[in-house]
Amino acid sequence: MQSIKRTVFIIQIGILSLLLISIPSYGQQTRIHSHNDYLHNAPFWEAYANGVSSIEADVILKGDTLYVAHEKESIKEGHTLTSLYLDPLLKAKSLGLGSQKPLQLLVDIKTEAYSTLDKVLEVIKPYELLWEDHEYPFVKIVISGNRPKVTDYNNYPFPVFFDYQSLNNLTALPLEKIELFSLSFKDFSPWNGKGRMVDQDIEKIKTVVDKVHSFDRPFRFWATPDSKTSWKALSELGIDFINTDKPYEANAYLTSLDERFYQTNHLSDIYKPTFEKDGIAGPVDNIILLIGDGNGLAQISAAMYGNGNDLTLTQLKNIGLLKTQSKDDFTTDSAAAGTALASGNKVKNRSVGALPDGSPAKNLPEVLDSHGFVTGIVTTDNLTGATPAAFYAHRTERDLTKEIASDLVKSPLNLFIGGGKDDFTKFEQDETINLKKAGFELSSSLEKLGKSKSEKVGFFASQNELPKVMNGREGYLSTATKAGLQFLASKNKPFFLMVEGAFIDSGGHINDSQTVIEEGIDFDQAIAEALKFADQNGKTLVIITADHETGGVTLPQGNIKEQKVELEFTTEDHTAIMVPIFAYGPMSNNFRGVYENSEVFQKIKEVLAQHLQ
Repeated sequence: MQSIKRTVFIIQIGILSLLLISIPSYGQQTRIHSHNDYLHNAPFWEAYANGVSSIEADVILKGDTLYVAHEKESIKEGHTLTSLYLDPLLKAKSLGLGSQKPLQLLVDIKTEAYSTLDKVLEVIKPYELLWEDHEYPFVKIVISGNRPKVTDYNNYPFPVFFDYQSLNNLTALPLEKIELFSLSFKDFSPWNGKGRMVDQDIEKIKTVVDKVHSFDRPFRFWATPDSKTSWKALSELGIDFINTDKPYEANAYLTSLDERFYQTNHLSDIYKPTFEKDGIAGPVDNIILLIGDGNGLAQISAAMYGNGNDLTLTQLKNIGLLKTQSKDDFTTDSAAAGTALASGNKVKNRSVGALPDGSPAKNLPEVLDSHGFVTGIVTTDNLTGATPAAFYAHRTERDLTKEIASDLVKSPLNLFIGGGKDDFTKFEQDETINLKKAGFELSSSLEKLGKSKSEKVGFFASQNELPKVMNGREGYLSTATKAGLQFLASKNKPFFLMVEGAFIDSGGHINDSQTVIEEGIDFDQAIAEALKFADQNGKTLVIITADHETGGVTLPQGNIKEQKVELEFTTEDHTAIMVPIFAYGPMSNNFRGVYENSEVFQKIKEVLAQHLQ
């Protein structure tokens, strides 16, 4: 018994520490009711720490004591209304812990109503500090379960109110003593909290909620399903108190809905490919490889739903799946995944174009340069970022920014577009000078870059990191892709272009739905430019994939008509979920199936075989 008390005390101290830091205020109308609160490891404190608005205590009068228990057989010595609730409430009030928002203590009487309620009035008398302000009391005592006759409600003084559990004789009620209306959910629906409630049940619930609200009183169901789906559904139906045995989970879910739900207010145009050359066995001169960093199937789906249930990407027919494991880890990072795509080698995480022994992994631009190709990279990331760097650098550590920048100077690339000019100038050696010495014209705009007659051209789109789409980068990636294609095509040589949409990954890491969706739609606009070029050219193969998935994303809820979708994140890191690969143009059917990401390199070489002999 002493060890149990000690454990509860430690839990309470931990929760008190959190409360002293303060609890964020609960930012929505729906309130949480902690059902059977006394069954938790730390009754009252756990619920209070999670911002609930109502706490339920089942009360049994045994002898001269009010015990908190569901039935007499489960009574525990010391578990009284005073020790579990009234004393903690007074402590929270006196010390100013938590939000200090009004609380409802729902006392569910399990023994005879009148004698038990008389005892309740007796034991709450020393706690008048909790309701000294009659207009804004810290606590109201709401009597549920076994209650006196309605005609006797007015005999009980403030702060005692009642939970009315019927829809009959509403006009004759002493409303001034009724704080809450409660009914059993099972009387209205057999729904188990999975999927969607049927329409007729929804209408029944709306009717009863509207009826109760017409009396300006809150409404609660008991015996409800206790799941995220049900919490959201009941909240949307106007249920004022969400009944739950999981106050932490319910609070975390309901207070974060605004962050995880995102509704777009615009539609991006969809390009409809001609499919004239798609899948034919004809020659391939050019490869456009588009990599959505962190862009798994859920991210693609979210962008699609946010864009009116359509994307340019989802027009494509040749689809496969990539396994993304690195050489030394089940879950890859961008460096290893980028290197696998760029060189066909599985390498260790954090390695950029470097084999496990430290030697360089020959990448596509290096392979193709010796066969007369012109090559380029376009990214929304810094140019020294892991994915773009995998196509020109050879370093065992992705954070070797200085060395990676110097590798760009030595690479055979003809084109680069990306952010992070500061990475090339902040060290003792100004690599922009060396880039010029290596033959790169550093263009002042994308328009000038597209029209450049130089053999090599580069464009630094920002001094430091580029902003996200929602912070002002709209249209950059598609414009950069178009300019890059214009430049490479003007050389009248076969070409390879890698295009990266980097910030889908960022949205996954910070669990931000808006970033994932807006960056996904932005990436799709770049895909449209690639497909347009492929249709016009006829000998261009477009490949779209991801380096990995980020965030462990699922899409539990949404509304297609409203372009609204909920993203549920399970991690702030990458996952090992397979990622889709799409292909369009001649030989695109070669990219169907399920295979390792390192095989993409070999498949590209195979479709370019006529040039590589």
